[in-house]
Amino acid sequence: MTETIKQITLWLATGTEAIAGVLIAIAVIEAAIRATAVVLRYSKTTDPSRSHEAKEEVRLRLGRWLALALEFELGADILRTAIAPTWSEIGQLAAIAAVRTALNYFLQKEIDKAAVRRTTPPSLVGS
Repeated sequence: MTETIKQITLWLATGTEAIAGVLIAIAVIEAAIRATAVVLRYSKTTDPSRSHEAKEEVRLRLGRWLALALEFELGADILRTAIAPTWSEIGQLAAIAAVRTALNYFLQKEIDKAAVRRTTPPSLVGS
């Protein structure tokens, strides 16, 4: 019975990682398409601020997708930790989880800062 539960948990962790991989693939494809459109649309523009805003939007969308994928990866780490039989494996999983959590934290901070920049009127930016 215990072995069956461990096996199911491993399958769930693997499935969760697969979902994260699919999300990352979708994110990269979408970002590549949007970035190409931005380059084509703004390659001859005389207004660099519009080009910058469009690039920022592509970057933020990619960041949001990656943050979501990191959450799935962290979920997979938690599942694997639940069945890790040795302290060495638990330590490795803890290190990976810490790095992913830190990445997600800083990515979310960057997304939040960009959202504030986009909603703050230009006249208040220097205030």
